[in-house]
Amino acid sequence: MDIFKEHIGLIKNSDFNFHDPHKFKDEFNLPKFKKEILITIDDAFESFYIEAWPYLRENKIPFILFVSTEAVGKTGYMTWDQIKEIENEAFAMIGHHSHSHEYLIDVTNNEFIFDIQKANKIFLNKLGYVPHLFSYPFGEYSKNMKDYISKNFDFAFGQHSGVIDLNKDKFELPRFPINEKYGKLKRFVSIINYFPLEYKKLHPLEKQLTKETNPPKFKVEFFETQKNLERINCYSNEANKWEKSITSFSNNILSIEFRAPFEPRRGRINCSLNDDGKWRWFGIQFPIKKN
Repeated sequence: MDIFKEHIGLIKNSDFNFHDPHKFKDEFNLPKFKKEILITIDDAFESFYIEAWPYLRENKIPFILFVSTEAVGKTGYMTWDQIKEIENEAFAMIGHHSHSHEYLIDVTNNEFIFDIQKANKIFLNKLGYVPHLFSYPFGEYSKNMKDYISKNFDFAFGQHSGVIDLNKDKFELPRFPINEKYGKLKRFVSIINYFPLEYKKLHPLEKQLTKETNPPKFKVEFFETQKNLERINCYSNEANKWEKSITSFSNNILSIEFRAPFEPRRGRINCSLNDDGKWRWFGIQFPIKKN
């Protein structure tokens, strides 16, 4: 909590605003002239209710609480009464985080849909509505999963790092993970000062890798207006080892030649660019299908 309060203090003392999640949909396509910080909390652990909730409530700090319905009321998790208490506050919002919070990318498409629909019924029964913002468990999704979510929700968040901008896919929105491992103040200061590294297209569209598609044929097409692309640096963790990526450019298209397949569960790529003093960033995650 001491570090979390320092994080909040840094935002309060910066030139940034906290973003009201209730305005997320209406304001998504509007140009932002001032950076805003959106806080999201996954899983609805009891520790969040005991430790963080009183502080957030006292300071009226906006956030989204993504809830997996199966765990509610079990040891270590919040109850529905506690979730409703949070939901009743104007600055807080409840999001959808599946029913089981299993590795849903490993199940069949029908099983995935059944899991989401089961959670929908519970949300309807307990809250009277189905949340319209979704967070993929573990940040993992396949094209089939994304296609289903895009037809049934307004937006979906992953766990690949990056800054949201007008051109980001509404169902592959990035978030920077902040926890006991990745929550040091120096990193946090860097994160809140990053700008988006915007791009026109990113390939492959299918983020789930198979034995045949690992490593992927990775390409990013940037906008012609983006300057200083020659300064871009990318790092990737193929063969479970973080190293500087082997990159090449042609007509504003960045390609990465991977040294080996990703292993064992997720491939990650993070790219940054010093754009005349503005640090721009984007990341992507590739979950690997079990054999």
